[in-house]
Amino acid sequence: MDNILLSSLLAFIITFFSIPVIIQIAKSKKLFDEPDERKVHKTVIPTLGGLGIFAGFVVAILLGVPAGLNPEFQYFAAASVVIFFLGIKDDIMILSASKKFIGQLIAAGILIKFAGIHITNMHGFLGFYEIPYMAGVILSFFTIIVITNSFNLIDGVDGLAGSLGFITTFVFGSYFYYIGQTAYAVLAFSLTGSIVGFLIYNHSPAKIFMGDTGSLLLGLINSILVIKFINLASIQPEGYAINASPAIGFAILIIPLFDTLRVFGIRILDRRSPFSPDRNHIHHYLLDLGFSHKKITYSCVIITLLFIVSAFLLRNQNTTLVVAIMLAAAASITGLVYYMRKKSRQSYINKNVIEKDIIKSRKVLTLVSDTAEVD
Repeated sequence: MDNILLSSLLAFIITFFSIPVIIQIAKSKKLFDEPDERKVHKTVIPTLGGLGIFAGFVVAILLGVPAGLNPEFQYFAAASVVIFFLGIKDDIMILSASKKFIGQLIAAGILIKFAGIHITNMHGFLGFYEIPYMAGVILSFFTIIVITNSFNLIDGVDGLAGSLGFITTFVFGSYFYYIGQTAYAVLAFSLTGSIVGFLIYNHSPAKIFMGDTGSLLLGLINSILVIKFINLASIQPEGYAINASPAIGFAILIIPLFDTLRVFGIRILDRRSPFSPDRNHIHHYLLDLGFSHKKITYSCVIITLLFIVSAFLLRNQNTTLVVAIMLAAAASITGLVYYMRKKSRQSYINKNVIEKDIIKSRKVLTLVSDTAEVD
């Protein structure tokens, strides 16, 4: 317990005190995120907050994880460094989607090949239990890449990605502590501490963004935590076991994960790259409905907590059934928001048409009146 508390506190302190320095340097070097038609902020804002998150997180796990007991953690650090340099280059110089993807494959390969982070059992999902090694490797690559990108893609309004990352790492960390996996609890809570230190400066109106450096790191660490959770949760003694562990893991990551899979699907159906930018994310829909950044963040946090509680209550049910319920609920909520957005846009268009018609009518009446006076 002492390691967990000290690690999370250390991560918080390092991140909290490093962010003002990073903001100052970013402003002096003009390292800003420039607003455009797709982005929601209207002013230039530094994007190197992920540097502070990374610094706090790495120092905390290096000091908090007992040396020699978990050799896979050196590979976690190696994969994190790969993601860090990938993100920092994209935040400063802009990196192509293909190069980003290759870097993510390298990080995922380190985790799977050297750290042994790969899915070995589907726990009854679609009728599958233990799966062949190569099938597990392919599935693990897909899982790591999607989750890593999911936090990058959901990072669209102030405080959203950080708040969701706080919930996911806190929940995973709590379970790992509960089952005696102290090292993984340290991993989760170290990131939680860094996120809290960052969120103080990222709440709306944000003073700094986490950028790709932070969001990709959040995604990578959450992919490690969820795969480890899936592999461990169902084999615990009675009272600690979670039979539908893949479904619970999905529920914990529901908003970034479902939103990413949905948006990727839309882009592929439109014959575009899954990584091409657009305004189809859930936070874009809510912005179009007039939600503020704070309201979007609070709404997503509350929905995530409801999904986690609901999935936990169903933890001993069939995995396929629980996943289906989660998917149906997520699709229904997204569909409702999409319908409200479409209706709101139509009302806006109709209002503009009516206003234009009124203006035209007034002009015609004015012209007729002027003509009558001349006659």
